[in-house]
Amino acid sequence: MANTQLSAKSEETHILIITMDVEKVFHMTGGVGETSYFRNSSLQKKASEMVKHITLETVEEVYLATKPKSIGIADLGCSSGPNTLSNIKDILDKIDGTSRNKLKQPAPEFRVFLNDLPTNDFNAIFQALPEFLQWLKKKDGNDHENRGTSNIYVAAYPGSFYGRLFPNHCLHFIYSSYSLHWLSKVPRGLYDEQGNSLNKNSIYISERSPCEVSKVYFDQFKEDFSLFLLSRSEELVSGGKMVLILLGREGFNHVDRGNAFFWKILYQALTNLISKGKVEKEKLDSYEVHFYAPCKEEIEEVARENGCFEVERLEMFEIEKTIGKGISYGTMVAMTVRSIQESMVAHHFGEAIIEGLFKEYGRLVDEEMAKEEIRPITFLLLLRKP
Repeated sequence: MANTQLSAKSEETHILIITMDVEKVFHMTGGVGETSYFRNSSLQKKASEMVKHITLETVEEVYLATKPKSIGIADLGCSSGPNTLSNIKDILDKIDGTSRNKLKQPAPEFRVFLNDLPTNDFNAIFQALPEFLQWLKKKDGNDHENRGTSNIYVAAYPGSFYGRLFPNHCLHFIYSSYSLHWLSKVPRGLYDEQGNSLNKNSIYISERSPCEVSKVYFDQFKEDFSLFLLSRSEELVSGGKMVLILLGREGFNHVDRGNAFFWKILYQALTNLISKGKVEKEKLDSYEVHFYAPCKEEIEEVARENGCFEVERLEMFEIEKTIGKGISYGTMVAMTVRSIQESMVAHHFGEAIIEGLFKEYGRLVDEEMAKEEIRPITFLLLLRKP
């Protein structure tokens, strides 16, 4: 009996370790080196630029409707790349211009909250802040005291956004780009009572996955996204809005040549390393990603059932595939995925495989692109708190 209890406790611990890895381990690659997120987030930047006009229109609408003397703005899942302060700069510029040109008054006080998991490289952001604030002062010139853009207070709020982060009704606008497709954890339902994966032939949803796998993933997304919406509804003022950019899929079918296909290629790259003796099959069998690409209907369903926000806009778009000189699309994708997933892959398989894995991954992406286009889908979701 004692041995049975010990075994059960061990199995439970094994499952908990799998599901707890995310918040403790997951982070974009910090610093400014060749493999850092700072150097490999151009795809995310393109997406932000494509919908920037919507983001800035939304910020202006909120500001004109609420006219606060102190405006609260949050970037959730801010990471540590150049996009972080660039997005904030655009938002501050828009509010500042609206204050002067439409309201004929100084800009409000700005409270800017930057959020990501505790493992994020916040130091990189704050090291760039003095230059950022100096740039704002230079931009304002001699009139910066009257215009108000000197009244900017920036703070880091580490922690999962799947839960409360801020005091009640302190925010007017929330922005989140390429974050909400990451789940709070690897769905626990993917593992049996012994901690064995039910999805051994994949690391995400594929044609090889048992039928229950897609439901387990959606259930986790629904739980996470519902909690996200509930938490933000407490933190936003009435009339506050959110612009959310996240990866998704077109239609109900999970098996396509979109975002899910990139995970299929990563699985193949890992499989290829087994034959070279660099990856153990047991390790691969137990690896699953904490990711979900929802379709439009699923996003609408969760938002409707949650009831905390009005959906003002939900649009699907694709990022143009432009690449730099001397670099293939596959290599660019591999560098991007590495800067995002290296922490999780290295934690599970060890750091020794990283270079070879992503070199093979880039090769396979190019190989597949030569056969047929890969079309990753992105959604823009605009929500308003009544």
